[in-house]
Amino acid sequence: MKIRLKIRQKIFLLVLTASAILYVVAISYILSISRRTMLDDALQIAQLTAKNYAKEIEKDFERDLTLTRTLSQAFSIYQTMPTPLWQDLFLKMYYPVLEGNNHVYSIWDSWEYYGFVPNYKKDYGRWSMTLWREGTQILSVTEERSIDGDPDKYGGFKRNNHDDLWEPYFDEGLTGKSERVLMTTIASPIQVNDKYMGLVGLDVSLEALQETVSRIEPVPGSFALLVSAKSIVVAHHNADFINVPLKDIYPEDFENENLGQIVAEGIDHCYYRYDEFGKPYYMCFVPVKPSSSLAVWSLGLSIPLDVVTSRADDSRNISLIIGISALFFLMIILFFIANGLTRPIVKITNSLTKLGQGEISDDLQLNLQSGDEMELMANALNKSIQGLNKKSSFAMDIESGRLESDLELLSEGDVLGKSLVDMRNSLKKAKDDEEQRAIEDRKRTWANEGFAHFANILRNNSKDLQQLSDEVLKNLVKYVEGNQGAIFLINEEDKNNVYLELISAYAWDRKKHLEMRVLLGEGLVGACALEKETIILTEIPEEYISISSGLGEANPNCILLVPLKQDDKVVGVFEVASFKVFEQYEIEFIEKVAESIAATVITVKINEKTRYLLEQSQQQAEEMQAQEEEMRQNMEELMATQEEMARKEKEMGWTMDALGSFAMHLEYDFKGIILYANQRTLDVTGYIKEELIGKHHSSLLDNESASSSEAYRKFWEDMENRLAYQGLVKWIDHRNNIITTKVLRYPIFDENGNPLKVVELAVVVDDLIKEQ
Repeated sequence: MKIRLKIRQKIFLLVLTASAILYVVAISYILSISRRTMLDDALQIAQLTAKNYAKEIEKDFERDLTLTRTLSQAFSIYQTMPTPLWQDLFLKMYYPVLEGNNHVYSIWDSWEYYGFVPNYKKDYGRWSMTLWREGTQILSVTEERSIDGDPDKYGGFKRNNHDDLWEPYFDEGLTGKSERVLMTTIASPIQVNDKYMGLVGLDVSLEALQETVSRIEPVPGSFALLVSAKSIVVAHHNADFINVPLKDIYPEDFENENLGQIVAEGIDHCYYRYDEFGKPYYMCFVPVKPSSSLAVWSLGLSIPLDVVTSRADDSRNISLIIGISALFFLMIILFFIANGLTRPIVKITNSLTKLGQGEISDDLQLNLQSGDEMELMANALNKSIQGLNKKSSFAMDIESGRLESDLELLSEGDVLGKSLVDMRNSLKKAKDDEEQRAIEDRKRTWANEGFAHFANILRNNSKDLQQLSDEVLKNLVKYVEGNQGAIFLINEEDKNNVYLELISAYAWDRKKHLEMRVLLGEGLVGACALEKETIILTEIPEEYISISSGLGEANPNCILLVPLKQDDKVVGVFEVASFKVFEQYEIEFIEKVAESIAATVITVKINEKTRYLLEQSQQQAEEMQAQEEEMRQNMEELMATQEEMARKEKEMGWTMDALGSFAMHLEYDFKGIILYANQRTLDVTGYIKEELIGKHHSSLLDNESASSSEAYRKFWEDMENRLAYQGLVKWIDHRNNIITTKVLRYPIFDENGNPLKVVELAVVVDDLIKEQ
């Protein structure tokens, strides 16, 4: 059974239900966001607190590191002093340093023997001075260390050669100390020319850090811990955890959160953790790193979540109480609003019913003065009725053909009004399109008739270039209703002097006629030819050009320059001046005609060149016939010469073979790369052929004769100047033995004067002595 409710009941039920749902959702969302925001703010405060405490600890380390760095830099001059003097002086300097820094447990240094002991060759072995507190006294000791090698901790610092904060350790290697103290060392290297010569270190007891960390408690139940770079707990509120690996205290956190890498790399990291009782904590690790130290320690801060969230929970409870009270107050207000809405709705419903039945009259308009949305609804209904009356009159105007009639829209959302206006606009557009189509048809007919006309002109004047230019120019200027015109063609007879030549002019001024040549890129004509683009000017300078008649003269309003080109090849430029400004369709027509003109010009030029070449070829044929007899006689003489050269080549080969049994024969190019070596050369130098070919010529010479010497550079200058060389030269054989030779070097050039190679003949001087 369908339940029927009155308007007042529906408004009350639906509005109350929707409002309640929206209110509950909004309150829930606001409470959630508020609680999350408060929690995030509290956690950010916790992170900031951890960073602030980390900065305080970092400042303490930085202060000590500055002290060690100052001492180490001051001590780097120790090699300029006698050893007993600087040892005694530096030891005395440590007393006021230790007395003025109560937090320092001891101060010590280390001096590598290789830095001050003459002829010491080992890279280990050192001498050390140490001062430390023993009650109220300051004791000192000097001793040798690392005689058999550097310990791991010291050796690692020595290799890094950089300021560092050491891992915690027990100081139990020093003679004279009475107790075992857990400490860390803040050390700076002593360097001479960046080489490690020793160190200055401050030993800080971790008890001082324990006191500092124990005081960190930003909220009740929170605690802090200090961890070294290798995840060793240095300070903790529970003293039993000191010097214990972090992974042994919090094994699950260490593995799940990858704390070892977080601490070693000095990364800010926060996460949630639970103790053995299931209580949640918020844990943050922040880096503690002095500015120049290699090592990074981390400060951890653990805060119980129940302390952080207590304020957020109180705020949530207060918001719930306020929300429920507001919802009850909303129910009362809705009851009165529903009663006020029902009375005018009945009147509006009656008017809408008649309007839905197609009735449009002034009687349907309502007069409500309620001052609320009902009055606005009545006014909107009245406005709709008035708009329907206007739309009815507007439709009747369109039906009568009065398309200029206008309709005022009720609003941007007046769909019916926009539809009627769109219909009116469509009818107007159809009418305008028909008129524009007629204009386009006239332009197309004009262009087609022009194409046919100029095709006929080009076809009938394709034998004479001058006649072609005159006819095309005269007809084209008249057809586009121009007043002056000119055609320039490119003259390429001299490839080194290409220019545009005025070949034809129409109604041109005599002064303008005198300028017969235009270079490519010169003026507008030259620019048009060079850029291969149409140029149109509508603002003409006063003295650029004028159109004159018997009664007077005036400047044109438009100048058009079109390149005569075919397939991107420009053969000339067409220029026309007119009192009227050319329209786009006229420019496009001229450009297309210009392409046809260019093709015809190219054809005419080819035909003229073909006729010229035909005449020239006939003349050359007669000359070739006369030269053919002369060539036959030359061939006979050439064959005789070749036979004589072959005979001399054999004699030269015999001579070179005989010479090769006694002399070394080398050939190399003008870069010094060996191209040929005879067997005598290989026997004397001890090389095999594959080793020697491709090597540089200077590799066979000793240091005095090598490429770096002035004589060797002089030798190459003589070769380039075609001067032979003769003298004594020292060679180096495969076993680096020196061989004194007497050489003859001669450069070889081709018939064009280009250097080919250098021929070198060499005889061992000892062989010459034996022969003598």
